[in-house]
This record gives sequence, structure tokens and C-alpha cells, in this order.
Amino acid sequence: MGSMRLRAKPDIWELRLYLGRDEKGKVKHKHVTFVGTKRAAERELARLAMEFESNPQQRNEDAMRWGDKTTFNDAIMAWKENGWQDLSPKTVRDYEGFYRRHIRDSIGRKRISSTGVFEVEAYFRSLADGGLGLSGVKHVRGILHKAARLAGKWSGGSIPNPLALADLPKPLLQTEAVRAPTLEEVKTILECAESGSDVRVAAMIRVMATTGMRRGEAAALRWSDILFDRNQMVVDEAIITAKGSLLVKSPKTRASIRTVAVDSETINALAAFQQDQASFAQTCGLSLDDDGFVFSYSPDGLVPPHPDSISHAFKKIVKQAGVASDIHLHSLRHFQATVIDPIVSERQKQARLGWSTSHMARHYTDPISDEDRKVADEVGRLLNS
Repeated sequence: MGSMRLRAKPDIWELRLYLGRDEKGKVKHKHVTFVGTKRAAERELARLAMEFESNPQQRNEDAMRWGDKTTFNDAIMAWKENGWQDLSPKTVRDYEGFYRRHIRDSIGRKRISSTGVFEVEAYFRSLADGGLGLSGVKHVRGILHKAARLAGKWSGGSIPNPLALADLPKPLLQTEAVRAPTLEEVKTILECAESGSDVRVAAMIRVMATTGMRRGEAAALRWSDILFDRNQMVVDEAIITAKGSLLVKSPKTRASIRTVAVDSETINALAAFQQDQASFAQTCGLSLDDDGFVFSYSPDGLVPPHPDSISHAFKKIVKQAGVASDIHLHSLRHFQATVIDPIVSERQKQARLGWSTSHMARHYTDPISDEDRKVADEVGRLLNS
């Protein structure tokens, strides 16, 4: 129902409450300036929202807008005004692009209530026939599904969600399935990296192969996240790009914040790399920051690496190793998921990789279990055999 932002330090906040749209379809907000702590500002925003909910006149005005004439464009615009503030800048930019190119001037103009599952699936097929890949169609589906779900909620349940039962075209799913690399392919890539001169890239590939962490998570890994004495690694941040800048943020979901076990060989490789980085910083008249980014290219480690630089470095190693060109950086995550599947339970697998659904260890409380240690040691053994 609302959002808040810090207008001036230390404690001046702008509270914004979404009130719906007027008779011309223009979005209405209530803006309030609040002075106090962040927690106090959150309580005030909640109070304003409750006050609005208890006002029948305002609720009825908003409810009248939602009905049989509501289009997908209407729902997306309302979501944009009341929800996109919580998304990352990169996600907002991606959503804007998909909406403008594939939704706004086509299915976006259709009324949600009169759009059936058949029509939605035909629309997905037309996108695929037009050359949009699986990832793109999934993004479009996700935007429409969320918008229709919100329209149903904001209408008091009067607007159905035709996306709930709609499937993607099967040929698209079959042709664009991601292939997990084989153990021999990963070992070849790792050996090629370790025989080269860039110890940073070798350490990065080993970490991603043995933990399955995402590219942005690897870019955000700090020296303080590596618990050398326990053979563990904390994953609690990710690097994203926004308007040419790098931002440090929490990972994709709450379940993505996790601690994973790491094999001894990977820990030793990171310890050796840390010594090299410390020596390099010293020659530059600096010291390696304890909270610096592990794969940083700056001597003190204070500047995170660009996620694209990690992908480019991996692509270069893949080419040098002479393995199949369809292996990309994210393939290492698929490798991890595949190789540990017969070793541990599904719950432990989901917890280690940071997946988040109702069945994916959302409430997992003991990520460093005997199972996870078993995973780390076995994957390390496989890569070193």
C-alpha cells in the first residue's frame, strides 16, 4: 500500500501511500514527511495504511476502478506505482524493457477478465515464433502473472488470473533446456584455469564449481565471508548493475542467504590467493582489507568485480580449454545441482543452492549439517580425482 524513502539524514522520511486512481485513471498518492527513526517511520506508514483501509469512501473509490474493464496495462501501471519500488534497479529496467517491447501494445490492451488461458498460451507461442527465447518468454509470463494476481487482490477477488493455468510452449522448453556440463568438462576447464597465469580466475571457477553460487553472489564474496578455520563460506550479498554502476544488495530471496560447507582444496586455494593479493596490495603501498571483495581487481579489494568481467573471463577459459561452447558461467550452478543430486536429500540440495519456493528449505535452520559437509567433500574429491 505504500513506500518510504530517506529524504535527508539522519531521520527525515518521505512516506507515500497509494490511494488508487481518480476518474481519469491518474494514480493518486498521499505524501507525508515524517521525522524520526526508520522503525518509527515504518510504524507511521503502517498506521496511515490502516487508516486508509478503514475509510469506506476511499476504499470504494479504489474498488470501483477494478472490474471487467481492467486491462493488463492498467494492472501493470498500478503495480509500477505500488510495488516496483521494492524491486532492484536492474529488475525494474528489465521489466520496463519487456513491457514496452512485448506487452504494452499487444496483450497489454486486453481486458483481464475476458482473456482466457487459450489466448494467453497462443500469445506465448507467438512470442516464441517471433524469435523470443525461453528466458524472455518466462519474463513476460512472470510480469503478466504478477500483474493479474495483484489485480485480483485489489479487486477483492472479482478479476480472475488467466496466467495461473497457462503453460509455455513445449517446443520452446525442449529446445532451450540448459545442459549441465559433465564432470570431465568441468575438470578440464578448472585445470586450464589453474595452469594459466590468472590465479583470480582459477580461484573464482573453483569456488563457483564447488558451491554452485550465482555470478552476482561470487562477485560480492568478501574475505570476511570465508571462514577458513571451519571450511565454510557465507553467502549474504550479491552485485547487480544499475545505470552503469555496481550495487551491493541482498541476494535474490531470503533463502539465498546461506552458509555452505567448502572442501579443503578450495579453502587452501583461497588461502593461497589471499596471500598473493596481500603481497600485491603491499607492493602498491596498501593493505588488503579484511572486508574486501575476494575477486576484486583493486589492490585493497574495496571495489567489487563487475559480474560481466567474471563471465568474460570464464568464457575465455572455456575457449582455451577446448570444451563445448554451450557451457557458460551459469552452467557451473547446473553442474553443482546435478552432481549432488544423488548424494543428499532434496531439502539439503535446495538449501545449499539458495533456492526459494514453498518446498525449497525456506525455513531451513541448519545449513551446515552432516549432509552439506558430505556434499562439499564429495564434490572436492570428484574435481581432484
